[in-house]
Amino acid sequence: MAFTSMEEWLKCCGEKNLSMAEAVILEDMNDRGVTREETCSQMMNLWNAMRSSEQDYDRTLRSHSGLAGGAAGQMEDYLKEGNTLCGDTMGSVIMRALRLGESNACMKRIVAAPTAGACGVLPAVLVTEAEKESFSDAKMTEALFVAAGIGQVIAARASIAGATGGCQAEIGSASSMAAGALVCLKNGSPEQAANAAAIAMKNLLGLVCDPVAGLVEVPCIKRNVIGAVNAMAAADMALAGITSAVPADQVFDAMKEVGEKMNASLRETAEGGLAATKAGRAVSERLRDNG
Repeated sequence: MAFTSMEEWLKCCGEKNLSMAEAVILEDMNDRGVTREETCSQMMNLWNAMRSSEQDYDRTLRSHSGLAGGAAGQMEDYLKEGNTLCGDTMGSVIMRALRLGESNACMKRIVAAPTAGACGVLPAVLVTEAEKESFSDAKMTEALFVAAGIGQVIAARASIAGATGGCQAEIGSASSMAAGALVCLKNGSPEQAANAAAIAMKNLLGLVCDPVAGLVEVPCIKRNVIGAVNAMAAADMALAGITSAVPADQVFDAMKEVGEKMNASLRETAEGGLAATKAGRAVSERLRDNG
């Protein structure tokens, strides 16, 4: 996918009267020399993998460190009580984000979207919406093409790696991708999708990457929840007609600048932030002592 800016992508859609998903499909066919059937089939496989990964969650599993596992099961039990503050839809999003984050920590199959550490954001919102609205698989793959296009623009202009840009580059990117995909599902305009992506990223700008003991568990799993919930809010704002004062491309450029200025201790090195707290150091020492 050759788009390196949202502006270029939206211009292509307007000039050629294409949907955002169709523009990405055509670019992918051209870039990789594949047929429409091949590119759509590959995206369908990813959608099926996301669904099966979420459905195959095992609440009894615990990660090797003991830091991850079971939280999604607790959230599921809480949802069944019918007394959540967030309501059923948001509660399901929270549960599913936890499921995927914990599955990653427990070495289960996941889809990196765009990274393993942010694997819960996109599936959490898309699986929930597919279930709620009974969207077809074809509609869901269209949303994934939009998400992929946004991820490509972010990767081209900034970064999707915590080691380069902090967690804003991982959870922030995933949230931005999810927000745009949600707008697509709701038949919003390309401009609304771009605004949703911009708003979602702005809300997480500056988020550091500080994994306790260097593991993609604490605080990574719960940050998947925040990324998913943020995507829902950003998409709803954009669909309401609320715009981002700073265009998406400039937001992504700002994310790159912030990541470059971020101290190395806050970019996946486990030397700062939560990893450097008393509790964080204790976990690291325990795991080191246990081999």
